[in-house]
Amino acid sequence: MRRSKALSKYVVIGIVAILIVIAAVAAFLMQAPPTEEKPTASPTPAPTKVELTGNFETDVVEVGKALEANGISEVTYSVWAAGDPNSVIRVLGIVEAANRINKIWSDNNVNVEINIETRFEREFMPLFEEFLSKQPTGQASDFLANSYIYISTLAEEGYILDITDYVSKYSELVNDFYPTIFEAVKWKGRIYALPQDTEARPLYFRKDVAACAGLDLTGLADKVRNGEFTWSDVYNWAKQAKESGCAEWGVIHRKGSAHPDLIQFIYAFGGRLYNPDTGKLVIDKEAIYKWLYVEWKMARDGLIPENMMEWDWGTQIHPTTVHGKTLIFIGGTWHWTEWQTRSYYTDPTTGEPRGLTAEEVKEFFYYTLFPAGESGKDPVTLSQPFVWVINSRAGERNPKYDTLKELYHELAFLILVKASDPDINAIHSIISSHLPVRKASAQLMADEDWVNRLKNLELDLSDEVKDQISEIVAATVNPINTEFLANVSYMLDYTHIAPIHPLYPKLADILKDAVDMVLRNQKDPAAAVQYIIDTVNADPDLAAEVEVIGEIPSGWSYP
Repeated sequence: MRRSKALSKYVVIGIVAILIVIAAVAAFLMQAPPTEEKPTASPTPAPTKVELTGNFETDVVEVGKALEANGISEVTYSVWAAGDPNSVIRVLGIVEAANRINKIWSDNNVNVEINIETRFEREFMPLFEEFLSKQPTGQASDFLANSYIYISTLAEEGYILDITDYVSKYSELVNDFYPTIFEAVKWKGRIYALPQDTEARPLYFRKDVAACAGLDLTGLADKVRNGEFTWSDVYNWAKQAKESGCAEWGVIHRKGSAHPDLIQFIYAFGGRLYNPDTGKLVIDKEAIYKWLYVEWKMARDGLIPENMMEWDWGTQIHPTTVHGKTLIFIGGTWHWTEWQTRSYYTDPTTGEPRGLTAEEVKEFFYYTLFPAGESGKDPVTLSQPFVWVINSRAGERNPKYDTLKELYHELAFLILVKASDPDINAIHSIISSHLPVRKASAQLMADEDWVNRLKNLELDLSDEVKDQISEIVAATVNPINTEFLANVSYMLDYTHIAPIHPLYPKLADILKDAVDMVLRNQKDPAAAVQYIIDTVNADPDLAAEVEVIGEIPSGWSYP
């Protein structure tokens, strides 16, 4: 019993000793510095922009990878464009560019796809106005193909992207655009667009009407070019065609606007519309008076319809021209193929409407520069380059726009680069009779083998685009039309470009009203000039941005 108690005592002492040791170890451990844990590595964030290099495929692939890394598998853009029916490449060029980028992505295992929604209209001014009104609400298109004259307005409003920094990486592309045309995409030294096409505006003479009236067209293009055949001669010829009963009208021109076709008169009479020294628009009283006098005099003598400005393109202007009811039509190069693809002509055998054949267009029409207004002045033409601009909200309908806006904008720019491929531009030029904006495109158009492959649609185009242009290609791609484009290319040496000033469209609209007034004899030419000045002065914005120069010449008469 005593032994048992002693043993228990030692057990207790042992347990206490163990507990003391444990407590000491615990205290030591509590005082020791904690073991340093290695931090968990954060995942690398997906890029929200790419630094463009100027190597197209590299840039496209990197943008695609960045979109994919951000969870984007589909990107949708829309394009609006306007023009004559054969100018559908203004939208389909964007479609084709997207298809080519999709192929590059597929070949490089980038799982993203671009879809393009298109809208194509006949009249370009209403489409611009719609874009202008809808852009602030996010309802405008991502791309717009329209006249260069609207760049200043859209840029000043902040409605289109300044692409200067992007373009700086693509100097090879820039250097291939014709310099004069590329100047049209700039505003205040910044670049806001890429050129899509350009054109010249010839005078078309009906060969059969001229022959009927005893008028000799031999060498006329050179006489116009040398300033030997002026608008006084146009009047005399028009009068002879009318009085001989060979035509109902002497001259037919556009409806609804003075820009750009009728603006040529200002330049043909040695006038100007813009003062580069002050940056202001110009009302050149002498040149405008002479232009309006020509319109007024011809209308009084029954050579131009008094209601010309309200004629319909499809039912009046073009049928009158293609049926030889006028000696002269003030038109554009694009009308050469439009007459072949639109049913403006009534077949004399069947009585059915149809387009002209290329052979008929060549048989019917002779073409020259827009003649000098009077002796001592120069012949002219006027080009209105169409351009592709990018909405400053481009890509907004796509996911994560606030985060990925720069990627969507970079991709939009790359689509424009691809839409400017030489073959796309050359196809547009041939099927719509516009002049190319790239030197490489002109070279393709001179390549007979390439043109033949276009004729047979054997080019590397997506099936979607081939299907939509097949009928136009069948009707327009032939040696006669390519010869025509080659023959009119010299006209660009005489071309003018109307001002890019944001208030120019408003001034041009006032000029249009003045033309309508003199045609209808509601005002004589001098009163119409004063109307223009008074209307400008009544608008504070215009009054501050327009200079009036020159005087109405006393004693001037026409012809």
